[in-house]
Amino acid sequence: MNTRITALLATSAVAALALAGCASDSGNGGGGDTGGDAKGTINLAVFNGWDEGIATSELWKAVLEDQGYTVNLEYSDVAPLFAGLSTGDYDFTTDVWLPVTHASYIDEFGDDIVDVGTWTDEAKLTVAVNEDAPIDSLADLAANADAFGDQIVGIEPGAGLTKTMEDAVIPDYGLDGMDFTTSSTAAMLTELKAATDAGENIVVTLWQPHWAYGAFPIKNLDDPEGALGDAEGIHVYSRTGFADDFPEVADWLGGFQMDLDKLYDLENLLFVDNDTDDYGPLVDQWIADNQDYVDGLTS
Repeated sequence: MNTRITALLATSAVAALALAGCASDSGNGGGGDTGGDAKGTINLAVFNGWDEGIATSELWKAVLEDQGYTVNLEYSDVAPLFAGLSTGDYDFTTDVWLPVTHASYIDEFGDDIVDVGTWTDEAKLTVAVNEDAPIDSLADLAANADAFGDQIVGIEPGAGLTKTMEDAVIPDYGLDGMDFTTSSTAAMLTELKAATDAGENIVVTLWQPHWAYGAFPIKNLDDPEGALGDAEGIHVYSRTGFADDFPEVADWLGGFQMDLDKLYDLENLLFVDNDTDDYGPLVDQWIADNQDYVDGLTS
């Protein structure tokens, strides 16, 4: 196992909090601040712990800065991110899952935010186990709960995935007798690594796309009841008025498409196959290796 994974798991929660604190001090708020000779300052909101959002945000930061914009990455938990987007404190985010995962937040804040576009329709919520686990389906989990220590390891309490587990998966499959623990994505990944390293059984809530599928020996449990929902789209959402203040950026984001092979390649470079948390040079390297694709993002 690459030492980068161990370092990432150990530091990601602390780093996210630190970044959130720094971001709150560094930005000038939404509304198209035009500092200096730059085209303006954009506050790009990123969900803590959601690596596809981190990867696409780092990519867009590099792309937009190359086009003359100043970009602040502002890390946040899910509920504060949607609230900040609705009040204009953030300009846009790249990681809104619909129609299921973030539906409750769209119900609450949808009148004050704008759906800019969908960049993939291949996302999916999952429940994963170690690849040599004795079951292959959620339908068999309750009867084999003791093999997993009667525990399902979740992520953040406020996550859409957590709500789906509580509202659909657990009742539909009779999993109320299991202990569903929630804390953070970083904590879940730490437990997943420890269990798979030790050859022990574990059940975790996860999602695709995620670099964990290439880093750990895991498999998804079948979902015959469809409690986790079908494949979802990942959307870019902006604050109201963003397209008026940054029309060319809104146009670029509206045309943004990224297939999972490209996303996994970027995620592996950022989160698995490196020994640094300084993503900027890694993104520059990825851009150089995928220049035609990146040029197409702003053409």
